[in-house]
Amino acid sequence: MIKLLLIQPENAEIKRWRRRQFNNFSQITMPYLAAFVDSRYFEITIIDEYNQKIPYSNNFDLAAITVNTPNAPHSYQISEKLRKAGVKVVMGGPHVTLMPDEAMQHADFIVAGEGEEVWPVFLEEFRLGNPKQVYISESPPRLDSLPAPRWDLVKRAPMMKGAVFATRGCPYNCRYCNLKQIYHAGFRKRPVIEVVEELMMSKSRFFVFWDDNLFADGIYAKELMRALAPLKRKWAAQATLKDCNDDSLLELAKAAGCLYIFAGIESFQESSLKDAGKEINQVDVYSHIIDKIHSHGIMVQAGIVFGFDSDTEDIFDKTLYTCEKLGIDGATVSLLTPFPKTPIYEQYKKEGRLTKEDWSHYNGKTAVAFSPSNMDEAQLWEGYARFIKRFYSIGSFIRRMSVSRTNILVNLAINLGYKLGIRKNVD
Repeated sequence: MIKLLLIQPENAEIKRWRRRQFNNFSQITMPYLAAFVDSRYFEITIIDEYNQKIPYSNNFDLAAITVNTPNAPHSYQISEKLRKAGVKVVMGGPHVTLMPDEAMQHADFIVAGEGEEVWPVFLEEFRLGNPKQVYISESPPRLDSLPAPRWDLVKRAPMMKGAVFATRGCPYNCRYCNLKQIYHAGFRKRPVIEVVEELMMSKSRFFVFWDDNLFADGIYAKELMRALAPLKRKWAAQATLKDCNDDSLLELAKAAGCLYIFAGIESFQESSLKDAGKEINQVDVYSHIIDKIHSHGIMVQAGIVFGFDSDTEDIFDKTLYTCEKLGIDGATVSLLTPFPKTPIYEQYKKEGRLTKEDWSHYNGKTAVAFSPSNMDEAQLWEGYARFIKRFYSIGSFIRRMSVSRTNILVNLAINLGYKLGIRKNVD
């Protein structure tokens, strides 16, 4: 029996940030990859560093590490320690897909791209003793007849194990987003019945869709909502604001249990949206669509990014004012991060504006990794931190709720949770 360790890494900086937040669901990657492992030949252990320590002394034969960009240096340290102990290491995930040559210097094997087809091939060849060093997903894998994630292997509360994906990819082309570099082209969908059957296996009444844009295909989304309604679960999902401008879809989503939608608003300034390559967002219709979402009893969690080339020092106050005016229920606020291989990364690299070489600074939360156009790095960080503290103040909450009037008690709990965490993270 081959002893397999699956690691969801978390460096200390981001672990501190996540621990101080209210709503942290389990990452789906490792439970999902575990579902493809043949238990006749492999004994599986999943470790999520968010709340577990890596058992380096347990004599594993193989360790698999999923690597995102800010966790890359930490993942390489984990790999070095495991390899010194005689453990073979395979790496995959977004950063490996973006930077395969770099990752190969720190692992015995890499799996780049979408894993549904190449991951099982690697496992079988490893079992037979003839693995290759590099496995690359050459074509889009089928998303039907997929195995259900092995949540039974995750050591967390049942409520925090609720995650599922129904679609993959996004039809849009934002300049700061690396989805186009990570996934094969095209927006793809799982059979609705298979998504529902997977959710029926879960004990959690609450779950999140791990999709990047659940509503991108309105016809599919409506079919999915109708199928979800009988389950009587509560959930959240990510969608582009443009794709929420559909009363019939929102009505079905509410009936299916939607609590809130994470909408990638990014900015309330047209010039910044142009910098982002997100001109599908139209500032003049924000109010109309947000009011429409609220009218169906669904909260809006806005994705907001600071640091675009058009942003000046007054962007923080203007954004807070607009959030309160529109009744934005919550906000996930990030510093613009030039992820490798994205158009913005290539632009900033050419212009000599990348100021950090350590990938751990590319997390969008705790550090500025580039030189902004209209302010310095310290001004961007200070404005970002000030905005978060003011947005999650009691006064701002009252002003926002006087407009939103949506799920007040749930909204209060979520905002207080963020307030407690944010106060510790940015003070």
